[in-house]
Amino acid sequence: MDAVFEWSIPLTVVLMVGVGVFELFRNRHRKRTGAPVTATYINEFTAVFYGTKRVELDHRDSTSMLREEDAQGAPPRDNIDLDHGVAYLHREN
Repeated sequence: MDAVFEWSIPLTVVLMVGVGVFELFRNRHRKRTGAPVTATYINEFTAVFYGTKRVELDHRDSTSMLREEDAQGAPPRDNIDLDHGVAYLHREN
């Protein structure tokens, strides 16, 4: 039983590398895009050992669900009147 626990992490890493190589060859031939399965597996595997990785993954998931809004910035430098079709451009000296 000790041997099972002893070899579980090294065999998992070897399996991960094998699946990653397989996915690289498959994606080259099919021209697929997107996140590979091994990237997700590596993130979850790392989260088992590092608690901060779990926080990072949760944060990444929550920010991907947020709506992207334009940042509030300074008012535009030029005045554009869309109703009348006139633009006033100011030259900087």
